[in-house]
Amino acid sequence: MFTYNLLNYETGAVNRFLEWIGAGPVDFYSEAGLWPLILTIAIRWKVTGYGTIIYLAALTSIDNSYYEAASIDGASRWQQIRYISLPMLRPTVVILTLLAIGRIMNADFGMFYAMVGDATLLFPTTDVIDTLVYRSLRQSGDIGMASAAGFLQSVVAFVLVLSSNYAARRIDRDSAIF
Repeated sequence: MFTYNLLNYETGAVNRFLEWIGAGPVDFYSEAGLWPLILTIAIRWKVTGYGTIIYLAALTSIDNSYYEAASIDGASRWQQIRYISLPMLRPTVVILTLLAIGRIMNADFGMFYAMVGDATLLFPTTDVIDTLVYRSLRQSGDIGMASAAGFLQSVVAFVLVLSSNYAARRIDRDSAIF
């Protein structure tokens, strides 16, 4: 509902802003070409908070004595970031990357369906495996196809995580998950 209120043609906040700057309103729910960008922004907005909290926790767990010693040795702030912060964040970056790769096949059905719904004009650019399975299950009741699609998603995600973990282990043995 929040997205609909933002993107509504007549009363949406985005269209009000476009009119305020002198541009004409856009009917987002009939312009399929805009939706890859809209969905990318929405997904990035959704997951940014989680990553920020994890990175903040990792940064605050770095012992201040490293920074004090570097400061005494004459290191600038940029040198402290390059030689202390970034190397200490490497395991966190690797773990979050591996987790993101594991979720790459999960399209977040709830968000996609809540934002797009049954707008058939948008299906060519917004359809993901989850919404396709849901629609086909709702229309034909083919539970076997839905189960097979879910299983295929899991297998592909598992293979991606294994191969990514293998690559991470080859680069830095301590950063790999297993």
